[in-house]
Amino acid sequence: MSRLSVAVFIMVSFLLLPAFARAADPIPAQDLPDLIQKRYETLKTFRADFTQELTNVSSGEVEKREGKIWFRQPSQVRWETTAPEKELLVVGPKFAWDYIPDEELAIKYGVSALLDSKTILRFLSGQANIKEDFVVKTEWPGADEVRAKWGKDLTVLQLVPKEAEPGMVLAFVGVEKGTGLLKQVMIVDFYGNGNEVKLSNVETDVDLAPDMFTFTPPKGTQVEDNTQGF
Repeated sequence: MSRLSVAVFIMVSFLLLPAFARAADPIPAQDLPDLIQKRYETLKTFRADFTQELTNVSSGEVEKREGKIWFRQPSQVRWETTAPEKELLVVGPKFAWDYIPDEELAIKYGVSALLDSKTILRFLSGQANIKEDFVVKTEWPGADEVRAKWGKDLTVLQLVPKEAEPGMVLAFVGVEKGTGLLKQVMIVDFYGNGNEVKLSNVETDVDLAPDMFTFTPPKGTQVEDNTQGF
């Protein structure tokens, strides 16, 4: 999965984050997909800090990243990795950019092509429904292992894309039982590699300037223009 697709999938997954007031009883797992969809339809903006772990299953190596993310309807994302290396992902009204300062490289994508071709991005744009594009499971072989890793306070769901691609054959989301608050998400690719993200310091309905979701490559930057396809 490309850097861009990973970032947008994580944003989609965390649309549920601050959605619901604390409930006296745990939210039934089977109700969570509807709550995710409902939250997408009502959330306008949010920002948060993130930590990310990328696991290479063949070597056992784990790469850790951290930074900040911002989201604004409709379908605008800003994802800044601050450590160990800087990287900026911007999904704006017309174009998406992946900028790596140390490499003086910026990769440009056409947003409309991404939304047409990728199930995850279609969901972010409001053109898809989580229950229509994924098989949502509350039990599956190995579920107890995920629950043990993520903790007993979370309800864990498995999302199986109905149109799988090499970059994502499975995804897992962990939701706080008493609130519907989504705390963790992990993507698994065809080779078994994992991409796990946790959020903290979440703020919703914040004022975000439109220019946060536009990007102009600095002078001297090499630009790869992929606006004709993805």
